[in-house]
Amino acid sequence: MSAESSYYVPAQSRWPIIASIGLFMTAVGAANIINAGSANESTGMSWLVFLTGAFMMAYMLFGWFGHVISESREGLYSAQMDRSFRWGMSWFIFSEVMFFAAFFGALFYVRVLSVPWLGGEGANASTGELLWPGFEATWPLMANPNPELYPGPKALIDPWHLPLLNTVLLVASSVTVTFAHHALKEGKRNALKMWLIATIVLGCVFLFFQGEEYVEAYNDLDLTLESGIYGTTFFLLTGFHGAHVTLGTLMLIIMYFRIRKGHFDKDNHFAFEATSWYWHFVDVVWLGLFFMVYIL
Repeated sequence: MSAESSYYVPAQSRWPIIASIGLFMTAVGAANIINAGSANESTGMSWLVFLTGAFMMAYMLFGWFGHVISESREGLYSAQMDRSFRWGMSWFIFSEVMFFAAFFGALFYVRVLSVPWLGGEGANASTGELLWPGFEATWPLMANPNPELYPGPKALIDPWHLPLLNTVLLVASSVTVTFAHHALKEGKRNALKMWLIATIVLGCVFLFFQGEEYVEAYNDLDLTLESGIYGTTFFLLTGFHGAHVTLGTLMLIIMYFRIRKGHFDKDNHFAFEATSWYWHFVDVVWLGLFFMVYIL
């Protein structure tokens, strides 16, 4: 590692430009897919733009992170650089906290304010009666104000079946990744690999059961994105969380292959530590989601 007083300044890089173009194309392609699909128009070109942007993003991530790994392995980073990485990851996780806080806030607003208002509570009683006379405010909302356009679900996901199992899986994965971290700090490479593989397997099993849950919701319960506000908030929160679990699992897999190549030691392993921070964050979000969406 470089001396404490030094601070590594990288040369000019093409990766930020590639990232900007890829992100722009991905966003434009996704927006056009949604708009064209809603209008029953062809989405072929939109998918091409989206997939091109996604490929550019994947290429950028692989190349940029590979470049950072090479610099780290060459000992170019000082303790000051390590602190910068830690602050950067901390702020990234904070931004993710705010991301989910917005969706939990939307759930709170709908459940505590909007739906009761439509049902005639509070100062907006007359408004609710004018808009949807006879509407009964309950949560979860099984009968929507306009059932002809947005029919409600026939039933809800049983929280004590797959959701409870997934909760156990994620809590267990938080334990296994902690054991892996301790094994790394103690120089026990075999134990590190074993606990890391266990964490990856638990993450994959979680994603499998969430997929099974979605199949059950759509095919058996009529709980879809078009089944009203409950279906929208349900899939919004669980879907984005599932995307974060997918990303976290990919990060763990990358850590595993790096460990197999001999990367990291007990004093220099921030990439693994940052991944474990992210994984714990995903676990905590799921606990809040399990209680707020499935149980309460």
